[in-house]
Amino acid sequence: MKRLIHMQHYQLMLRRLVISMILGIAAATVVWLFHQAMLQLEWLFLGSRRGSLVAAAANLPLWRRLLTPALGGLVAGCILWLFHKYQHQRPSAPTDYMEAFDAGDGRLDVSASLVKSLASLIVVSSGSAIGREGAMILLAALFASIFARYFTPFKEWKLWVACGAAAGMASAYHAPLAGSLFIAEILFGSLMLASLGPVVISAVSALLMSNLLNGGQETLYQVQILTAPWPIQYVLMAMLGIIAGFTGPLFLMLMQYSSNFFHHLRLPPPLQLALGGLIVGGLSILFPEVWGNGYSVVQSLLTAPPGVLLIAAILICKLVAILASSGSGAPGGVFTPTLFIGAALGTLVGQVCAIWPEMGQHITLLMALTGMATLLAATTHAPVMSALMVFEMTGEYTLLPGLLLSCVLATTLSRWLRAGSVYRK
Repeated sequence: MKRLIHMQHYQLMLRRLVISMILGIAAATVVWLFHQAMLQLEWLFLGSRRGSLVAAAANLPLWRRLLTPALGGLVAGCILWLFHKYQHQRPSAPTDYMEAFDAGDGRLDVSASLVKSLASLIVVSSGSAIGREGAMILLAALFASIFARYFTPFKEWKLWVACGAAAGMASAYHAPLAGSLFIAEILFGSLMLASLGPVVISAVSALLMSNLLNGGQETLYQVQILTAPWPIQYVLMAMLGIIAGFTGPLFLMLMQYSSNFFHHLRLPPPLQLALGGLIVGGLSILFPEVWGNGYSVVQSLLTAPPGVLLIAAILICKLVAILASSGSGAPGGVFTPTLFIGAALGTLVGQVCAIWPEMGQHITLLMALTGMATLLAATTHAPVMSALMVFEMTGEYTLLPGLLLSCVLATTLSRWLRAGSVYRK
């Protein structure tokens, strides 16, 4: 009898291993296809195939820089509005994988999720200051939801949606461990080891498949390798964690105010998204860096940051652009834009600290990386995931102890000031 039970247990483990790998490979393929579609639309809208919306915006005439995000928002808004009008009387499952995990049974509305992803593809390709990774993760979770409904028992559906989301995140950010812990800390609520195994396997499979599709293995951000921080630098990292602990709730509050502002305008969705895009376009006349999710600007901050005044000006304009895009309802995520705000904030602090030579030669880079991790922790309330995310995206493993300390401080203070996170209202 025991032998039979053991055999069934091993069969279950083997089946979950195979499914986890299938979902990881599929998620990486979906993310890669989404990115290729972005490149094609970028060429169609902007005449550029370089993959940098900021560089494309800098080469456009001012009138096109102003109007392109607005037109993208208008088209995406029309798509969403027409679909919702068509679906008005029809009940549907969620289009948010977190809602499907928390309040649902793991099912996602297929047609609504695809339309939402299409609208996101259009707004992110036309310069909206919103993250493309949200749609990538949604599509990965959608594939997992469909697969689970056809090939797995009902009680496992939520697990496979979690695996799909983790794999999508691992593929989008080249961070399998952080993607797994994102699911553990935010969806599961704790480190549930029994469920974490398939999630990790899906995430690692997704990363390996992404490396294969992209023709190589490299971190998401290319930075200079740092040595272990000095004692004084640990203190500065902790202080930046405290600053982020105040900044995170403020950022979330501004996002809520922006959403309420657009809601009170009572505009039809196409005009609402167009207005958000027009604000981004207007700001891009001053600084083309406000276009896109902020990835290329973060890379420049980590390699050759400009002066304090220019960083502060770009930060303010980019923040307004993010608030306009998210508040207008542009489909997408704020994960990567949050990394940008954290990097800019940390760079500002680092450049002030660089006045004193005893703070170290690379204090600006150290503070930029710490700012990315701590503001992410302050907005998601997931300190372990946030520290590991920056570690995996940059390969700076020597910073992990300091990042963990700073992220815990940021999360603790942020929770005290605002109980809800960007994912839990």
